[in-house]
Order: sequence, then C-alpha cells, then structure tokens
Amino acid sequence: MTWRLVPFLCFVYFIAYLDRVNVGFAALTMRQDLALSATAYGVGAGIFFVGYFFFEVPSNYMLQRLGVRVWIARIMFTWGAISMCTAFVQGPVSFNVMRFLLGVAEAGFFPGMVYYLTCWFPLRVRAVILGIFIIANPASSVIGSPLSTQLLNTSLFGLTGWQTMFLVEGAPAVLLGFVVLAVLRDSPDKAGWLTNREREVLAAAVARDEGSALHTSWRAGLATPVVWHFAVLYFLFMLAVYGFGLWAPQIIRELGGFTTSQTGWVVGIPYTAATVAMWLWGRHSDHTGERRWHLAIPGFVGAVGFAYATAVDDLYLSLAAFSVGAIGIYSALPLFWTVLTRILGGAAAAAGIAVINSVGNLAGGLGGPVLMGWLKDRTQGYAAGLLVIAASLALAALYSLHLSRARPVEIARV
Repeated sequence: MTWRLVPFLCFVYFIAYLDRVNVGFAALTMRQDLALSATAYGVGAGIFFVGYFFFEVPSNYMLQRLGVRVWIARIMFTWGAISMCTAFVQGPVSFNVMRFLLGVAEAGFFPGMVYYLTCWFPLRVRAVILGIFIIANPASSVIGSPLSTQLLNTSLFGLTGWQTMFLVEGAPAVLLGFVVLAVLRDSPDKAGWLTNREREVLAAAVARDEGSALHTSWRAGLATPVVWHFAVLYFLFMLAVYGFGLWAPQIIRELGGFTTSQTGWVVGIPYTAATVAMWLWGRHSDHTGERRWHLAIPGFVGAVGFAYATAVDDLYLSLAAFSVGAIGIYSALPLFWTVLTRILGGAAAAAGIAVINSVGNLAGGLGGPVLMGWLKDRTQGYAAGLLVIAASLALAALYSLHLSRARPVEIARV
C-alpha cells in the first residue's frame, strides 16, 4: 500500500509546493522587471495565504462530500492553470491578484492529503508515512531550486525567464489532474488491488485508531480548544517555513554573490539535509513511540541554527547554520500532524486539519514573507528577519511542551 500510494502522493505534493514557492526564484529577476520593492514582493508572496485561509475549510467540506479523488483533481486543474497565468502579470496589482487566486485554488490540498492518509494508514506507522509524504516539501526546493533557476535563463515564445518558469512548472499540475482521477481511490474498500482479507485487516486497524480519537464530529473539529492551540503552534512553525523559504534564494545569492544558476544549486543544500533528517526523525519517533520531545526538540535545534546564521560571515558556516535551521523546521512537521491525528478522528480530523492549516498558513505564510521584506527594507539586511525566525521556532518548542503539560489527556505519548 505504501509503494502504491505514497510515491505518487509525494510527487503530487512536490508539484503543488513547487508552484507555491517558485515565486521565490522568480523574484531573482521578476522584482526588477515589475519594479517590486522588498515589501511589495513580501505582500504578494504572502497574500496567497489570504485566499488559502478563506477557502480551506469549505474545500475540505467539499472533499468529504465529493470524495478525495474528484476534489483533488479539481484542485490540481485550477491551481495549475492559475500558476501558468501568473506568467502574464504586469505589476504589483495583478501579481497580488494571481497570488490570491492561487491560494483559493490550492486551498484544501494539503489537509485533504493528510486526512486521506489517516484513512489508509494506522497510527503506529503514521509518523514515518507523513514524514515520507511531507518530504516533498523540502525536496521541492532540492530539485526545484536548480530547475527553477535554469528556467530563469530560458525563453519560450519570446517570454522572459521568470515567465517561462511559471508556464513550464504550472503545466504538470494540470496534466496530473487526469492521472489523479485514474489512480486514486477514495478509501481502501474501493481499492481493487487489495485482497478482501487485506481490506478487512486495514479497516479494523484504522477503525480502532479512529475509535480511540478524543474528537470525531465536524463541530468538534471546528470548536474544540485544542484545535486552536494547535493552530497557534502551527503558525509559529509556518512563520519560519515561509519566512525563510520564500526569501532563501535572495538571501543566499546576496550572501555568496552567486549567479542565478549557482543560487539554485546552493539553495538545495539546506533542504537536502532537512529531507534526510525528516525521514530519520519520524522513523525514530515511530520506533520509540515517543512524540512530545520529538516535536519540541526540532524547534530548539532550528532556533539555534538561524540565530547562529546571523552571527557569522563565512559562507560555509552560514550554509551549515541554514541547514541546521531547515532540519529543525521540517523534522517537527510530521510529528505535529501525527500527534494531531491521534486527537482528532473522522469528520473532526477533516475539519480540524483544515482549520489549523488555514489559520497557521495565513498567519505564518503571510506574516513571515511580509515581515522579512519589511525588515529588509528597514535594515538593509536579513539578520533581523532571521532572528525573528529563530525566536518563532524557540517559541514553538516551548509552546509544544506547555501544551503537553497543560492538556495531558489530549496530548500524550501516542
């Protein structure tokens, strides 16, 4: 089942995340063409999450009504088309509009995928499965960095490099929409490639986990206090994810004086380290059964990495510090969703995951890029923004430990 589903879902998420963050590479040349200040770029990059916020919960509601297969295909068609249309923006206003619409189109994809995986994989293997799936997030930067910067040096139909990049990288999402319709099945009982006995064993395991969940109703997923505590925690992680991720190409190019193509390769270094560490950390957590410290420790590690990056001028030490910071960010994410899906089950999981993802992404995804841009314009450097990221990760680690003490019944050893 893992070999049948997870590689395909990873590839789909890879394409989705690449279309979300490739604007960071486009900015290497697009900012000059469109006369965007650092603050204006930060607003445009972050406004994606405003559209994402307003349509996340409705999207997950439709996913439950229409089924994962149909709704994910719809998401892919629309986000791919809008990503391609971003190639034709003319200035700050049209840039903001297309980023907003891209958020509307993609809303529901990630929480829908997390919910989908909880319907197929029992809790005891969920951290490593979610870790493999979320690997597509940093991997999109490992592979997408050199790909995107190479496309910046390419021209199709007389378009500029950044326009070519949006066209080429948006097209696979449209095509994959058709593949999703052919490959995915909404639930194990509809999977013809499983035997009857396999379906029975799997259904029993998943039902047992869902029966042990503390909250299972759609209403509980929207109103239970623990959901909103997790939304705050996710915001702190997402501020770091997007504060660094959408600015990393510009930070690293300025740090090393690299060409555009060289920047693409160097940016992949921290994300390569994060990709390996994420899988190993999730596997270790599943092996030991411990979740609390596995969620908190990466936050402290990431905070140290980004704080140290502001204190050194050496290129290699800075890249090492960024790698430690990226390891901290991404190693925490599979554990975050594993703990959450222990607490929420059924409709509560669909609703709660959507709420947490939308609130966390709106606050962190909008706040991180905008704050980095604003601080860059004010200080003419990136150190202040990196310290904010470090502080956010440290707070995330402390808050996760606080939650495990304040709500021991809900957040416990899984």
